[in-house]
Amino acid sequence: MRLAYPRSQTEVLHGVSVSIEPEAMTAIIGPNACGKSTLLKTFGRILQAHEGHTTLGGRPVREYGAKEFARLVGMLPQSATAPAGITVADLVSRGRYPHQGLMRQWSGRDEAAVAEAMERTGTREIAGRPVASLSGGQRQRVWIAMVLAQQTEILLLDEPTTFLDLTHQIDVLELCRELVDGYGTTIVAVLHDLNQAGRYADRIVAMRDGQLVASGTPAEVITAETVKAVFDLDCRIIPDPEAGTPLVVPKAGAHSGPVDRTAAP
Repeated sequence: MRLAYPRSQTEVLHGVSVSIEPEAMTAIIGPNACGKSTLLKTFGRILQAHEGHTTLGGRPVREYGAKEFARLVGMLPQSATAPAGITVADLVSRGRYPHQGLMRQWSGRDEAAVAEAMERTGTREIAGRPVASLSGGQRQRVWIAMVLAQQTEILLLDEPTTFLDLTHQIDVLELCRELVDGYGTTIVAVLHDLNQAGRYADRIVAMRDGQLVASGTPAEVITAETVKAVFDLDCRIIPDPEAGTPLVVPKAGAHSGPVDRTAAP
């Protein structure tokens, strides 16, 4: 897959080929501006590659109707914007839009889906508040609730832990594991924290400069060699004492300088 933004014509993704494992959580990692969010947007058909294509169930995503696709794939973008004056409950309820139609209006099933999504994200107690009045962390949880209310088989999450304190970061990632393990949801998430990616993801995709550097299990991808290649960071990898997953421990003075965006990985 190759992709360039129309206005700049600068290629952002270069020959990337990725298969996402169903009913598993995949984390996309890499330095800023390496193409993580761009790749996620191609999965969510917000962007279309000019060479190659994205398929879902063997079918190009561009062939799906808008509501049909939205019933299968939910996406939380990096910078979501709520309509002026909308309340938390109203925003979360919009997650049910793909399930509405001329012959099917709001139902008890929709009400239950919204209530469950708000309960899981701890947003029920702020249901009546305007979204604009919330803190960054609260807003992020509300957006996650809206995506959960959509009840899709696939979730695409672009930096879902942004603006959250550590406790709520863990809550979101534990929720992701619950959705995967308990409901068979397929999740693809852009994450910045390597140790969180290693602990919670089943698969990891590592990128640099718009190219795929490594893809595999956390043990296969989170190695001292790959961390060095992707982040220019010297580190040790030790077992996480709680989970046994790879834990990145930077060496003293480990950063060897800014990432050279012109170098091949």
